[in-house]
Formats: sequence, C-alpha cells, structure tokens
Amino acid sequence: MIDITVHKGSITQLEVDAIVNPSNSLGYMGGGVAEVIKKVGGDIIEEEAVAQAPNHVGCAITTSAGTLKCKAVIHASTMENPAEKIPLDHIRAAIVAALDCAEYNGFSCIAMPGLGTGVGGIPKLDAAGEMITAIRQFENHELIDVILVDVDDDVVDAWRKALNNK
Repeated sequence: MIDITVHKGSITQLEVDAIVNPSNSLGYMGGGVAEVIKKVGGDIIEEEAVAQAPNHVGCAITTSAGTLKCKAVIHASTMENPAEKIPLDHIRAAIVAALDCAEYNGFSCIAMPGLGTGVGGIPKLDAAGEMITAIRQFENHELIDVILVDVDDDVVDAWRKALNNK
C-alpha cells in the first residue's frame, strides 16, 4: 500500500524522484502549478513536454526536471486544451496515469499538487476525495510514497479531511 502524506508548501522545493504536473494534452505550461514548475525548473521542461505532445487525458509522460530538486517531472494530462473546465473523472484518469508512469520509471517517491482544483474548476473537496481514492486503489510495486503538496490551505485541508474519511 502506498503511504500518503500531506504537506503545505511548494512542490518545486521537494527532493523526491518526481513531481506531477497537472498538464494539458499539448504540453504547454502557461498557468497555475505548471507555470511555477517552469519558472523554477526552466523552459527545458516545457520544451520536452511539447515535443512529446499530444498526450490525451489518461496519459502521462516524463521529462527532465531542469533545475528542480527532483529527478523528473511527470506530466499527467487533466485536460485537452489549456485552461478548460474538466469533469471529475479526468482527475482519476490523470492520477492513474501519473502512478503508472512512476511505476514504469521505478520511482519510489513522488509529489503531486491538487489536480483540477484551479482552472479545471473541480470543487476542492471533490478533487481531494477522488485523488485519495485513486491513490489508495492503485496496485503498486515500486512506488512507496506519495506526497500531496500545495500552497493552497483549502486544498491541504480537503486532503486531510479526505484521508480521515476514506
């Protein structure tokens, strides 16, 4: 079973195998968490993601981490086009894709922010519940730890509530 921990802070500061970028299928990193990851890690992350596009919802790809502290960035598509509203099932599809990608790459510890809680328009409690359920149902072999990390107090609180209710 995967150990899930919740942390308030910037995903760009964690020393883990990989961080998850909730991406669009085109690989562009223009807003939200993606923009912060690109600003801290460098344009190379976006360039590598765009070169592997399109990656539809339910798919995930890995790029280098540029100057980030982690080893790689997993880009899990939550939406087809930048800045579009998404249904709740896109979160589960992106989580499963990210976890599969982590397993494939032999990562033992990854970090992910709230998925769908920004421009995706999913209520934070709904997104948190979907994320926790998808992680707990995942059959892991290599992956041991998932750190849920966000700067948004409401997202962090929603994860804590979801962990206590599941």
